[in-house]
Amino acid sequence: MATIGLIGSGHIGQAIAHGYDVVLSNSRGPETLAELVAELGPKATAATPAEAGAAGDLVVVTVPFKAYQRVPAEPLGGKVVIDTNNYYFERDGHVDAIDSGEATVSGLLAAHLPDSLVVKAFNNIQAPHINEQATPPGTPGRRALPIAGDDAGAKKRVTDLIEEFGFDVVDAGPLVEGRRFDRDKPAYGPRLTAAELREALARG
Repeated sequence: MATIGLIGSGHIGQAIAHGYDVVLSNSRGPETLAELVAELGPKATAATPAEAGAAGDLVVVTVPFKAYQRVPAEPLGGKVVIDTNNYYFERDGHVDAIDSGEATVSGLLAAHLPDSLVVKAFNNIQAPHINEQATPPGTPGRRALPIAGDDAGAKKRVTDLIEEFGFDVVDAGPLVEGRRFDRDKPAYGPRLTAAELREALARG
């Protein structure tokens, strides 16, 4: 099984970590993650963000958007990076390029990580629902999650992971189309089937 490197170990990171080989990190140091590592069990270890990025076959960036420029770029070179971030101006401060529509959340991270393959995912679901709403393939009403990215191979890896978690996947298209499931868009938040999600993305 692939190792997931987590840059950020908040609610989303912790939900993704359950049951997987993970290397956790945060901005405060590995020692502050000892309790979480103990809770997650022997598949989890703690490290610095650079070490977590280097160790991960897949890397999940799940930090407050305002901190995205502190994500270490070099260890993530050539890797598939899942961006779960959301832009909340109340927390992050206003970013003119996003407010004007000139840039997107994941697009700015991709520009910061020019050698990585960034896929936007997991930003439109509440952390507890990652485990609570997962169901086997073919379950009637199975929840679907959207992804967006520019590399087909990277999107396939993320799709496989999300399906393994217990969700259908709807590909929204290139990374710029991730704006269709940003905050306050119809696809952001509600539990939707694949058909319902496609309709919500079209309205976004």
